[in-house]
Amino acid sequence: MTETIRNPGRMAPVLAAMALLSAPLGGAGGAMAQPSAAIARAEAPAAAGRSYQVTFRQLGALFPLQLRGVQGTGGVQFGVRGDEVVTRARLHLNYAYSPALLPDISHLRVLVNEQVVATLPVPNEQGGQALQKVIDIPTRLIGEFNRLNVELIGHYTMDCEDPAHTSLWANVGNDSRLELSVEPLALSNDLAFLPEPFFDRRDSRPLHLPIVFTRAPDAAQLEAAGTLSSWFGALAGFRGATFPASVGQLPPKGHAVVLALGDEAVPGVSLPRTSGPSVTIASHPSDPAAKLLIISGRDAAELKRAATALSVGAPALSGPTATIAEFKQIAERKPYDAPNWLSKDRPVKFGELAQADMLGVSGYSPDLIRVNFQVPPDLFAWRKQDIPVHLKYRYTPQNGAEKSTLNINVNEQFLRALPLRAADYTPPSRTQSWLERMLPAAQLASGDLLPAQDFFRVPLFKLPARSQLQFHYYHEIKKEGACKDVLLDNVRGTVEPDSTIDITGFSHFLAMPDLAAFGNSGFPFSRLADLSESAVVLPPKPEPGDLSAYLSLMGLMGNVTGYPAHAVTVALGSGPLDALADKDLLVIASGANSPLLQQWAEHLPFSLTADAKGFRLSDYASRLLTWWDPDQRDRARPGRNAITFTSASTDAVIAGFESPLRSGRSVVMLASNQAQGLQQAITALLTPDLLKHIQGSAAVVRGNQVDSLVAEQTYYVGQLNPLTRVQWWLSRHPLALVVLGVAAAALIAFMLYIMLRARARARLQKS
Repeated sequence: MTETIRNPGRMAPVLAAMALLSAPLGGAGGAMAQPSAAIARAEAPAAAGRSYQVTFRQLGALFPLQLRGVQGTGGVQFGVRGDEVVTRARLHLNYAYSPALLPDISHLRVLVNEQVVATLPVPNEQGGQALQKVIDIPTRLIGEFNRLNVELIGHYTMDCEDPAHTSLWANVGNDSRLELSVEPLALSNDLAFLPEPFFDRRDSRPLHLPIVFTRAPDAAQLEAAGTLSSWFGALAGFRGATFPASVGQLPPKGHAVVLALGDEAVPGVSLPRTSGPSVTIASHPSDPAAKLLIISGRDAAELKRAATALSVGAPALSGPTATIAEFKQIAERKPYDAPNWLSKDRPVKFGELAQADMLGVSGYSPDLIRVNFQVPPDLFAWRKQDIPVHLKYRYTPQNGAEKSTLNINVNEQFLRALPLRAADYTPPSRTQSWLERMLPAAQLASGDLLPAQDFFRVPLFKLPARSQLQFHYYHEIKKEGACKDVLLDNVRGTVEPDSTIDITGFSHFLAMPDLAAFGNSGFPFSRLADLSESAVVLPPKPEPGDLSAYLSLMGLMGNVTGYPAHAVTVALGSGPLDALADKDLLVIASGANSPLLQQWAEHLPFSLTADAKGFRLSDYASRLLTWWDPDQRDRARPGRNAITFTSASTDAVIAGFESPLRSGRSVVMLASNQAQGLQQAITALLTPDLLKHIQGSAAVVRGNQVDSLVAEQTYYVGQLNPLTRVQWWLSRHPLALVVLGVAAAALIAFMLYIMLRARARARLQKS
């Protein structure tokens, strides 16, 4: 991509540290966390400021913090937006501690950025009880990025004690919450701050960014808006993002994105006359602390060009307005090359998946080393079922510690334990050289960590689309006897950044429909990161609820791929869709506003009208009785049970089926009898506790409940080489395999019969 930018304003320096904040994925002993999209935002009564609360769980501590030993520590990270200043901070701490602690020499310390803000006594009469404490945090200690720790200073005896005694414990609940009151800061109108203040990496809450159209949008305007929402969705990452839409009306408060075409006016905002695709940042007319990001063009093509240029070239922009003078077409994406996915062409290094400072730990009770990664959901696991991992690691060997291990888990499931050599370890093999025998001692003398490596395989069936490798160093504590047990803080462990995980050589083949693949990975639309083989079909006259659902879905696509969906196609209306036959279709339907519900009724596992609903249900009893039938085992036949009822509820349905326009292409439909009901489906896709229930070919979302009603597999996507395809087909059709076996045996017998008869005839002729 190359571009030339005409800028009427001065060039401003690009902010340092523009990398996204990688929020911790758990406290001590925590696991991969995906904060819910339903984080509460409590508005303060004061007009200028506001207050909000976040729990430790929402900050990454999936489990309570477990503090162990004489000096156990656990905590969370939090940030403060660049356009806000903290005026008050309070910690609502929920905790418990061991009743065996000596109150005179034991206590809990609360620290913010290594500064002590409170010391909590541990009286015996409250030991073992669930306690609560409200702690005021001095605002002078709070910066952009912050660490809040709770530390246990624990002792159970005045005599010689075991530093790892089981009575030395404290527990901090992950329902503890941090309450912040903030006041807005006035920022200058400068594009150099992008993506701030519209997205701020310091803010761990879900992104909520309104998108405003100056008039009822056409397909091209919606494509431009989808590019922007997918870009912001990619930036939001683990937070998740929603994009409420409105037409011709700005939100009364807060930041917003505006799409303006031609000479259309933005209410209350005066814009400079544009001479081409432009990006402008302006103050909100009714909220001086808020900003508007205005994307404009003289026609729809220029509007889309401005949106695409912003999504890929934001770090180069500056000044209040930038006009894109030249923008060359972005190179086409290749299948499965999404930036957030493991590459299918080469082994991927751990250093590409995690920051280097997150790959090392210290102490006898260290936190986990976590490596997050995503795999394409259609990896074909038949015959080749494991993903190879080449692990390189270093650690501090301990004298006489023969039971120390590096434990390896994937998604909290144990894989294997690697023994850690002791400092006095002598390799048993006589073939090893004297240099190898002396290496541990030499390295200990120089203070280096002992290097090691291992090659293991991760079973593919253990890997959902979003997975996490977890490495836990367990160090054995040698007991020297009374008054001799002293723990020295000299234990370190690392996982090397040049360790690799490799998914090359896997075929891509998947039974469809599979809503789990859609919900977790956006598949099959995300197969190409720019969505160039995908189309979104909206009602002829979409309502704001339809538009919001579309924009939030594009944000979800950007979230899973890490790339803006600048090549997606949008279609409005009920006319012929033959031009979209070679694309996977994402259909948004709301009641009578969507004629496709009637046109494709025979392909849908449900029916939906303004006041009536009908669903096809799985026929489990029939499948149990006909287990030998491969069509029943594959759930390729539709469920025989059905139910129809009338209701005024706004339930939403997510359904998948093969495209009626072309075999092998997929359709995923989000439908509700009312446009506002679509928000329930979006909330379910953004909430991990609900997302895990979206499976099969149809799921009904009823408020905070999700039920998968049918699970039919009717077609396959992807390709296998001919030999593997035949072998796989025969493995799933045992009767055909038996018939072929009998036919092959008969053919061999016939050939042997002909050969033996020929030999007998020749023998008779000789005689």
